[in-house]
Amino acid sequence: MQRLLRAIYVLAIVAGLAGLIASAVRAQPVREIIVVPIEGTVDEGMAHLVQRAVDQANADHAAALVLDINTPGGLVSAAFEIRDAMFSARVPTVAYVSQRAFSAGALITLSAKKIVMAPGASIGAAEPIPNDPKHVSALKAEFAATAQRNGRNRLLAEAMVDKAVDAPAYKRSGAILSLTADDARKAKIADAVAPTFEDALKATGLSGTPVHVGYTWAEQLARIATTPEISGILLSLGVIGLLIEMQTLHGIAGTIGIAALALFFAAHVYAGFSNSLVIGLAILGLILILLELHVIPGHGFSGILGLVVLLAAVVLAFGIAFFFVAVQSISIAIVLSLITFWISTKIFPESAFFKRITLSATQGPEYVASSDFSEFLGRTGLAASYLRPAGVANIDGKRITVLTEGDFVPAGTPVRVTRVEGARIFVKRVAPDESPSPASSS
Repeated sequence: MQRLLRAIYVLAIVAGLAGLIASAVRAQPVREIIVVPIEGTVDEGMAHLVQRAVDQANADHAAALVLDINTPGGLVSAAFEIRDAMFSARVPTVAYVSQRAFSAGALITLSAKKIVMAPGASIGAAEPIPNDPKHVSALKAEFAATAQRNGRNRLLAEAMVDKAVDAPAYKRSGAILSLTADDARKAKIADAVAPTFEDALKATGLSGTPVHVGYTWAEQLARIATTPEISGILLSLGVIGLLIEMQTLHGIAGTIGIAALALFFAAHVYAGFSNSLVIGLAILGLILILLELHVIPGHGFSGILGLVVLLAAVVLAFGIAFFFVAVQSISIAIVLSLITFWISTKIFPESAFFKRITLSATQGPEYVASSDFSEFLGRTGLAASYLRPAGVANIDGKRITVLTEGDFVPAGTPVRVTRVEGARIFVKRVAPDESPSPASSS
């Protein structure tokens, strides 16, 4: 009987302990899998996002950190930052290539401990721009070190950067290496091939709740503002604002134009494309343009030099590696500016605002139109505005629209009417030693 009671006691204790253990297991929360989108151009905004995600994964003891990759590449400097951030992760890291991981994207992919690729995806094509020996050697070393750290083929990683590296089983001589998903798995660059993101998690043995991290508003703004389309629009606003300012000299349009250009350059700085040299060139270009508009107008040299410097700053803002993207954005800006300017003058031909843009003088109440302007021939007066070459002059107490023969005449300069052709009245600057006619009036 005592033996039976002892057995019952033992069974009760075991059952209680089993219940406690089961309750503890059930009480443990399911760990999160931090998912980071690596889509579009690799830039500093993306690097900021990955660093935040790694910090979150480390702090929360996440089940894993997964990069969902589909990128044609981008800034190598940003890729270095992302790689270093991945190396600092204290949780398992996985890269899932859904479509492509080229250039900087290939280095980011190699930085993960596990790589899974979708059928039809590809990785590689990481030759730097410029592809001089110095840049090729430096980037090749980064690829090799990253591959070795995670136990992958160093030679194939180098072949993605340097076409001189021989890998006959996967590429022809003199070509840059790019691998399909199946070839990457055979070469042990990829650990598995999976058609979906969920299948990729299963292939790596991960379990948990996927938590997708997103960009902050500042990171998102920087990424959007640096796209060719938005960059083109911002440049268009800047160009249109400066064009209107050149005609009106009121300051409002110029302020809007400069603000648009400032947003363009600020976004590229935040995204990592620009540096202090580019900002300095942009400021110098704007100063030269403002000098042409307000200090030494009509000479042309300052304005032309300012436009050239500003254009160089715009190209450099994108980076040499994205020269064609810069050309695309500048082309968009030119086309949009011309179309907007032309449509505006057609839709609002009678608007006082657009009369100023097209150099139509606003006449005062004392102005009386004359059907015969020959009466002004030989008369003198004062230029009431800049004549570059068109503008307004006060002649015989009347404000009339006049033209020069192409010369710039500052406001307040004595002028004489030299010829009249229909409604066009041509004037010339009065030399200091000339005597004004008796009928002249200021």
